[in-house]
Amino acid sequence: MLFAPIGRFITLCARHAWLVVALFCVLSGAGVYAGMTQLGVTTDTSKMLSPRLQWKQRSDEMARLFPQKENLLVAVVEADLPEEGQETARQLAEKLAADHKHFAFANRPDANPYLERNGLMFLEPKPLAGILNDTIAAQPFLSALAQDPSARGLFGALSLIAEGVKTGQANLAGFQAPLTGFANTLEKAADGQASPLSWQRLLGGQLSDLAGRYQFVMTQPILDYGSFQPGGEATDAMRAVIRDLEFVRSGHAKVHLTGQVQLDDEEFATVAEGMVAGLVGSLLLVTLWLTLAVRSWRVVLPIVVTLVVGLLLTTGFAAVAVGTLNLISVAFAILFVGIAVDFAIQFSVRFRAQIPAATGREGMYEALRMTGEETGHQILVASLATSAGFLAFTPTAFLGVAQLGLIAGIGMIVAFVCTTTLLPALLCICHPPLNCPSMGYVWMKPVDVKIRQHRKWLLAFFGVVAVVGLVLVPALQFDGDPLHTKNPNSEGMRALSLLINNPQTSPYSAELLVASLADAEKQADRLGELPDVHDVMWLGSYVPTQQPEKLALIQDAASLLLPTLIVPTPKPAPDAATLRTAAANTARALAEVLDKLPANDPLRRIQAALARLATAPDATLEAANTALVRFLPPELNQLRSMLQAGPVTMHDVPPSIANDYLLPDGRALVEVHPKGVMSSSGALRKFVGSLQKVEPDMAGTAVDIVESARSIVRAFEQAAGAAVVMIAIILMIALRRIKDMALVLAPLLLSALMTVILVVLLPETLNFANIIALPLLLGVGVSFNIYFVMNWRDGVKFPLASPTARAVLFSALTTGTAFGSLALSHHPGTASMGRLLLLSLACTLLGTLVFVPALLPKRAIDED
Repeated sequence: MLFAPIGRFITLCARHAWLVVALFCVLSGAGVYAGMTQLGVTTDTSKMLSPRLQWKQRSDEMARLFPQKENLLVAVVEADLPEEGQETARQLAEKLAADHKHFAFANRPDANPYLERNGLMFLEPKPLAGILNDTIAAQPFLSALAQDPSARGLFGALSLIAEGVKTGQANLAGFQAPLTGFANTLEKAADGQASPLSWQRLLGGQLSDLAGRYQFVMTQPILDYGSFQPGGEATDAMRAVIRDLEFVRSGHAKVHLTGQVQLDDEEFATVAEGMVAGLVGSLLLVTLWLTLAVRSWRVVLPIVVTLVVGLLLTTGFAAVAVGTLNLISVAFAILFVGIAVDFAIQFSVRFRAQIPAATGREGMYEALRMTGEETGHQILVASLATSAGFLAFTPTAFLGVAQLGLIAGIGMIVAFVCTTTLLPALLCICHPPLNCPSMGYVWMKPVDVKIRQHRKWLLAFFGVVAVVGLVLVPALQFDGDPLHTKNPNSEGMRALSLLINNPQTSPYSAELLVASLADAEKQADRLGELPDVHDVMWLGSYVPTQQPEKLALIQDAASLLLPTLIVPTPKPAPDAATLRTAAANTARALAEVLDKLPANDPLRRIQAALARLATAPDATLEAANTALVRFLPPELNQLRSMLQAGPVTMHDVPPSIANDYLLPDGRALVEVHPKGVMSSSGALRKFVGSLQKVEPDMAGTAVDIVESARSIVRAFEQAAGAAVVMIAIILMIALRRIKDMALVLAPLLLSALMTVILVVLLPETLNFANIIALPLLLGVGVSFNIYFVMNWRDGVKFPLASPTARAVLFSALTTGTAFGSLALSHHPGTASMGRLLLLSLACTLLGTLVFVPALLPKRAIDED
């Protein structure tokens, strides 16, 4: 066996302690250098899974063919008035488009001239006829405004209304909303608090509502992948522009940032903050637990130094082996501290309990040899089994955990090497006192006896627990939506929440690439009939249907409206005196018909406000003029443009739109939007499932989320099976008896089933971040169980009273501290990882300290 060789090797390291320390200083320096120069981090969750997967290949191909849809930084403009939002978005897009240092492009997808000109054509004939009839009814009013687009013209139009009321020819039933808007604006202006009037709402009616509440500026920032936040510089540049926009400064508009770049940058910042704080905090608390475990700073210091050195060496390996960490593998540091500390505690606790025959330096060497012979082979088996549990994930398609498995697997070997080389050297240098038999828990002997006496009942209880766990396994739910692991309070997620309920702006869409536009039309018709589909977009969606019928309606309205709307030379802007006269004249005209108006008619308020304006200072009148008609000319221009719409075909769709749906080789894209809110994984699976029954080759965000969840579950099923087999082989080689191997594996499986019960009952949803609790459960569970089983083989009578139990308990406390720091993270994914790790650790500890002592067969030396 390896007992004597390990003991002699540890003694050799102790005798050459300073040389060993010097060697590890050099290796640590190399690890630090590699980490600082070669190690990076990516927040791109698309790289979490293998590109060999078919659905991933389709997703990557879509990203390659339509690069303009990737790595976007989106500004969502929310304003009090539609015009304020449009003007804010226009100014922002213009300034960002001119910033070629930070942005590849910046545009407004909802402000395309083609869409604006054909806006009426996209309405159904019935609502289109209603809008046109209302516009025709307002023709005298619009004509007056077209000839004089100022407050003077508006006052004149109101005078015409007064004349109609006087003669009994004015039907104001359909104009109450616009007149109320005028009244509100005029009253504020008369009070000296002029605010802009929305002509889009007044004249557009329901057409204005169809435009939506938000304006968008789509940008593709130039990313700096050498930075921890690749989009940070571009985001800062955008924020600087936003701060100087007129309506943002006045408080009438807000700009929210979202998009893939913003979400990724925010996520890394949150994860990094939690990791750094968690690592520092866990090291401090680990030091406290170590002090309580070994009761001497002369032992605590060597353990802490050994952990730090092992972490630096593992970091150096990560830099060389993988280069770039992902959002899962970045947790290797805390996991290393949490698991590797177990080896150091096991060695140190048993070291302090040794009673060497010699004294002084030779006594120290003898104690280290005895510790190595007693526990070295146990730590070796534990490290190999733990390493196997992690390395089993390396070949899987889940690259996030595969990378963590590689780093952590090698890290366990590094931890063993450090524990059997550097730690003995440091203990020799620090020279702590020995002969501490109180390292064990003598008061736990009665508990050991009770467990032996009632082992049948305990085994029956745990058997029932195992059966319940097996029954609940199908109830486990895996949520593959990466949005659910992000901080919901970040700006990017808050902005996304504004859009997620709208099918047109929801991030949960599906895509299909077909051979031609003809195929795209057929697929759009097929997919559009599915009950879970809200709408299907393809290039033909940008060509209005029923054009002859709609154009006839538009042309009839245009024949009546355009002659009065197209005015070659509108009147010049009025001065304050002219405005005052116009306000006074209109106030008098309305005063003459007040007796014919209902008590709540907005014309009464308008008359009172105009009378006040007629006596107001020049500045108040000029501010009122600006507020009333600032947004009138663009609205009149828009109306003129829409009334001149003509027949369009797919050839008329501009490249800025067509390039998102048609490739140069003729292949066409079909985009499917879901019906309802896709905030739950069940709804998303149902939506994607219905699409895949019709067309298995679907791609897009919704498909990526569902398929990634399936791939991750398959990867863990494969890895769990491989890990158990590898651990079983290692145990069989080390223990050489099937029964002893089963004694280690049985509590491991029980701990897993107990974790399943807690996950289902709490409940704690599994996701791509917290599912790494499985390999950790395998690693920690194997280590703890191996110590107890090998002690039983070596003749230890009271497992809970032994130094091993003390070491296991404090190992669990230190490991739990490390994972608890993850649970306190502001990042939901990292926090859920910490919570699940704590649950699995608690189950592992229960299995080791209660189930294992009950499970161990009775020997002749055991007491009744």
